[in-house]
Amino acid sequence: MELNPSEVTSVLKAEIENFQSEASTEHVGQVLQVGDGVARVYGLDHCMMSELVEFRNGVMGVALNLEEDNVGCVLLGNASSVKEGDVVKSTGKVISVPTGDELLGRVVNALGEPMDGRGVIQTSSDDLRPIEQTAPTVVEREPVTEPMMSGIKSIDAMIPVGRGQRELIIGDRQTGKTALIIDSIINQKNTGGGDPSNPEQVLCVYNAIGQKQSTVVEVLRRLEEAGAMSYTIIVNASASEEASMQFLSPYSATAMAERFRDAGRHVLIAYDDLTKQAYAYRQVMLLLRRPPGREAYPGDVFNLHSKLLERSAKLSRNAHELNPEKYSGGGGSITAFPVVETQEGDVSAYVPTNVISITDGQIFLESDLFYSGVRPAVNVGISVSRVGGAAQTPAMKKVAGGLRINLAQFRELEAFAQFGSDLDTATQQALTRGARLVELLKQGQYVPLKNSEQIVSIFAGTSGVLDEIENAQVPSFVEGLVEHMNANHADVMIELDQWKTKWTNEIEGTVKSACETFSGQFSA
Repeated sequence: MELNPSEVTSVLKAEIENFQSEASTEHVGQVLQVGDGVARVYGLDHCMMSELVEFRNGVMGVALNLEEDNVGCVLLGNASSVKEGDVVKSTGKVISVPTGDELLGRVVNALGEPMDGRGVIQTSSDDLRPIEQTAPTVVEREPVTEPMMSGIKSIDAMIPVGRGQRELIIGDRQTGKTALIIDSIINQKNTGGGDPSNPEQVLCVYNAIGQKQSTVVEVLRRLEEAGAMSYTIIVNASASEEASMQFLSPYSATAMAERFRDAGRHVLIAYDDLTKQAYAYRQVMLLLRRPPGREAYPGDVFNLHSKLLERSAKLSRNAHELNPEKYSGGGGSITAFPVVETQEGDVSAYVPTNVISITDGQIFLESDLFYSGVRPAVNVGISVSRVGGAAQTPAMKKVAGGLRINLAQFRELEAFAQFGSDLDTATQQALTRGARLVELLKQGQYVPLKNSEQIVSIFAGTSGVLDEIENAQVPSFVEGLVEHMNANHADVMIELDQWKTKWTNEIEGTVKSACETFSGQFSA
């Protein structure tokens, strides 16, 4: 039998191709050193930055240091089973988390795994998103023009927040930062009735970083009682979790929020708090032997927060036309409430100044105000919104125009009046109105107000209706006035709840006459 060389060649080629298709190539390495949740691995020459690697017993890690002779990995999960000499496999995938509607109403960890004991979250492989994404470009963004109502009078009137804005909440510990976030999440129920399938409903993501487990349970309980968990995801990286999970959880939470934003939905995300994320990042980077800088933070701690917060934005309405591969809808937004904790009110510390320079304004909560009974303890002098009136409803903008100035004058005159000298009529009047406005802006916890209720309350203060009311009676007067308006002028209240409604002479006349009528009833 004669053999044709060309036939032999074709048979060999076919066999080689079949062999290559059946064989799978694995990149493996070996653990050189392990301890404190960090492992150094030798042999992963093809490893990518932020790539997932698999250790024994299914423990996963993330490659963060790509050095010449080894790869520095942080371990996710129980690190006690990882030993020196163990084989490590490269997965070829960057760290990703599940996203989508299935996560709404659930409590998950930084990897998107359920923590609420309610079973597995059913998501497909198409729903996995890398936790680090590029921020929208300049042309894909649009200016902030729609209000994100918090339901808190002092914020919506003087420090308005808009959809797509990044408003920092800053203050010492135990001054009401988390309570302010919970109120804002509860208030979003007014946007779509709490139905996550309603395209008008603002969806919420609450990211707990380094918090006590009891605090997270309390947040969950409050949101469930208010019926707000149906449109909320809680991403929990509590104080008992590894530092790596605490540092990665804000990126995971943002990836979950981006899934909704890219489909044209509006999302409110709160990072509570970024100070603890910076602590966790510093711990991980020092263990990985990165050179420390100021306050022992690594040199890229500014980039840590800037690359996170730049992902919060208001998308252009034609974003899906500009980048159809990334966006399936247009006009969506992520509004960010990053939280930073200060020490003794020092806003000039390293992390606070970093985050202040990245965000579009800050709400400063002051200990002295909190302990003197002014709650929420918002210091109006230091707090600012760099978007300003552009994100405020026209009616609120008109009614609350002089509120900040009146309060500033009151604070100045209050210090002067303590000397006890005789005061002229104008000064006494400014002090009287200022004291009434301070009482007016006090608000109970977990009771956010609708836009109409805030406008009516603030009009009563700025128009002088409250000047004749005793200071202690201001809260009950305002509460009664709102009930009177809801009962007798429901059409006006419904109209004021629409954020495009203007403060016309007709509406002003109706509210003014209602104030006079109720004032007579209240005095009697």
